[in-house]
Amino acid sequence: MSLRSLFVDFNSYFASIEQHEAPVLRGRPVGVAPVDAETTSLIAASYEAKARGVGTGTLVREARERCPEIVIVTARPKLYVQWHERLKQAIDRAIPIAHVGSIDEMACELVGRQRRREEAERIARQVKAEIAKAAPGGAIRCSIGIAPNPFLAKTAADMVKPDGLTVIEQADLPQALHGLALRDLCGIGASMEARLNADGIRTVAELAAAPKSTLRHAWGGIEGERMWGLLRGAWLPAAPTRRGSLGHSHVLGPELRTPEGALAVLKKLLVKAAMRLRRDGLLAGAMDVHIRFVGHEERWNGALAFDPTDDSRELLRLLNLALDGGRRPGRLLPGPRAVPLSVSVTLHRLAARAQTSGSLFAPARRQRGVDAVVDRINARFGFNKVYPASTQTALKYDAAPMRIPFNRIPEADSENEADTNALWLQSLNRFKAMAEGEHRRRERKPR
Repeated sequence: MSLRSLFVDFNSYFASIEQHEAPVLRGRPVGVAPVDAETTSLIAASYEAKARGVGTGTLVREARERCPEIVIVTARPKLYVQWHERLKQAIDRAIPIAHVGSIDEMACELVGRQRRREEAERIARQVKAEIAKAAPGGAIRCSIGIAPNPFLAKTAADMVKPDGLTVIEQADLPQALHGLALRDLCGIGASMEARLNADGIRTVAELAAAPKSTLRHAWGGIEGERMWGLLRGAWLPAAPTRRGSLGHSHVLGPELRTPEGALAVLKKLLVKAAMRLRRDGLLAGAMDVHIRFVGHEERWNGALAFDPTDDSRELLRLLNLALDGGRRPGRLLPGPRAVPLSVSVTLHRLAARAQTSGSLFAPARRQRGVDAVVDRINARFGFNKVYPASTQTALKYDAAPMRIPFNRIPEADSENEADTNALWLQSLNRFKAMAEGEHRRRERKPR
């Protein structure tokens, strides 16, 4: 009766959706790219492609070299979101979903007799059967983990892919985890692994045997104590979170890898962020800007602090100030004279508008009124019906498309859209980070 969590992890989600939609792709190596360009990196790969050494972060041209028969498709976020909803409904027919972790991960809580191993396994098989009914043909599969808490259930789901079903009971701990690497555990990345190594922990067996104080030191606080409990099967409430930043990033398509294109995309990203501020009733008091260039490991970074605002025009002015800090005469972009690869802008020092003294001056009040009107027009008639002229180039190539709901009325459709679009963006940003990491590793290799 120690089993309390059932975790569903869809296998190679984006690629499997493409294989389901186009049966001719089933059984063939497939890669999913954010844009149609040989110089971009894959954000997903099918298991057939992974078997040939192609994975997330692989450049499209390198994927073709390693696997000449690979089919590269351009990502279709709307389709992935639609399937996310269908698959959630399929799972719900077997067991209610307690938490959606990402576009391809869902956690369910086992109650009563469901906590018996045989019943939990029966429910897992039913989940797989319902998914097969919703997506006949076998292209869309999932791995399921069952364990005493969601952390261990997710870990179990990762142990056998594709189409796995793994159970970790309380009595199996910690030995069931000993075969894993530290970075196989959720919450342990490269930097945390280095910190654990510095504390003498190099294996999961050593991690599980370490005292609570050692983990607290490695994590720098209460999260270390949480990890100590989770590894032992404890059911812990979710850690409280507080939003500290808000932003967007975009890997530039070939047609936008110019100073003019990169600047237009940066401005569009900032306008999106400003709209989100107003939607959530927030003000920002600081900005970070990052530009990465093809062939250069180091990116250009700019930062600026200012009086709290959510004013699009003011934030665009501040963006120019941040860029001016690194620009050379006659140059649109700061940094090296090189081809821009990706751009990002992040707003920090967020505070609730209701708790912040706004400007008393009439021009600022008028601009807030203008922003409110623009937001209402875009909410009613479609995004980008009204936009700053300086973002025109980005709009021409549909860069950084807007997927932010503005309607605050709590209708089911709009709330679902907000959740699923956010999940797609979360996944895409995660894959972009992985792809950029692969790009940096490639650039460090001797030529």
